[in-house]
Amino acid sequence: MKGIVAFDIGKTNKKILVFDENFHVVYQDEQKMEPVTDDDGFECDDIERIERWVLDSLQKLLLSGRYEIVAVNFSTYGASLIWLDKNGKHLGPLYDYLKPVDEHIAFSLFERYGGESEFCRQTASPSLGLLLNSGIQLLWMKEDHPDVYQKAGSILHFPQYLSYLLTGKIMAESTSIGCHTFLWDFDHNQYHQWLADEGIQLPEPLPNNYLANVEVAGKVLRAGIGIHDSSAALVPYLMGTDERFVLLSTGTWCISMNPFNHENLTAEELKQDCLNYLNIYQKPVKSSRYFLGHIHDVNMERLTNHFQVEKSTYKRVESNEMLLKKHLENGQKVFFCKKMPTDYVDDTVDLEQFDSFATAYHQLMFDLTEECIHSLKLVIPAKDGVESLIVSGGFARNRIFITYLASRFPEKRVYTSEIDNASALGAALVCAEEVYGQKKMQIDLGLKRWHAI
Repeated sequence: MKGIVAFDIGKTNKKILVFDENFHVVYQDEQKMEPVTDDDGFECDDIERIERWVLDSLQKLLLSGRYEIVAVNFSTYGASLIWLDKNGKHLGPLYDYLKPVDEHIAFSLFERYGGESEFCRQTASPSLGLLLNSGIQLLWMKEDHPDVYQKAGSILHFPQYLSYLLTGKIMAESTSIGCHTFLWDFDHNQYHQWLADEGIQLPEPLPNNYLANVEVAGKVLRAGIGIHDSSAALVPYLMGTDERFVLLSTGTWCISMNPFNHENLTAEELKQDCLNYLNIYQKPVKSSRYFLGHIHDVNMERLTNHFQVEKSTYKRVESNEMLLKKHLENGQKVFFCKKMPTDYVDDTVDLEQFDSFATAYHQLMFDLTEECIHSLKLVIPAKDGVESLIVSGGFARNRIFITYLASRFPEKRVYTSEIDNASALGAALVCAEEVYGQKKMQIDLGLKRWHAI
């Protein structure tokens, strides 16, 4: 059985999966690795342990002879850089992208290149005050760790570093470069001028379907270039449907991604937490986000305490069509009708107005859905051509949320999709055309259509 190996490296879980020629998972192993600390005492992933696990687990899989492995690729979280010395050995830790940095580093860029609003518009990157803007890490290393900066011969994003472990090639690709990094000039579709002005040279991006021949455990296979996990999760839908769609990826964050909106980001959209990132076809994907899962959870704590029910009670609440219609016709938010408090819980909302937990939960989900719709509409232009909305992640299983959403977009097809391991699948799919010679992939997206009430 032929198979493609995909490593999916998250902050919590590290997975290795094998997808067969029909893109079904035929093997999966998962590791949880305790974080270590960097030189400032800030938690970060243990890069040396990840290196050993990747190489050892791939070698064991190949030696087992269970599958004819034809390719391997990597999906990892983005905004993380690896510094290599002149001999190709990594320098220092894998700094966490949530590590805060002094704001003066970003301000120095803004001052030199048109001000904050203009620079962020050019790079389609909100200023986040963290290493999450991975370009900031370049200047931060120059200032705070000049010894590493001066020794560095090459700089790679995390997905490309894992590919480098096998190929020995210094490479870059668009999905890692073009996502809130401050590195890419979306106006001119090239690296931003500030890099050249600083004397920083990064590899020119290669297509995501680029593969290199490697030998592991005496077997020859093709190694992919790696891919940012958010972009990887979009790949199955780009390859698996001919409809124009917006993907709502739900969880802690609700991320609205429109791969058919290639317009440059405006300053006003940036203020509302929008960004553009590059997909596997080097095209901008307009994206917005809403803190859906977190706001749901903190408000659920208040509701469960008030009604004295178990924390998991909301999972068993049946959608009540009468309540759904009442809220849709009334259109009045209760929990979020005022300015959002910093902790996302408005204690002035009187819970005594609700006769049961279920009634309160329907109202909360209506409010949350309306907030998500505001975020969603930021990426859908007036003449959008979008035919469908696809909801993935945890809230794809929340019938109340989906019913509200479908009822607010009666002119569009609203689907839920329950693809497991979407990022790993995306990493495998970008290899598939080269190794299998397939122009069109037959991918089961697990779509279920929902209708307005």
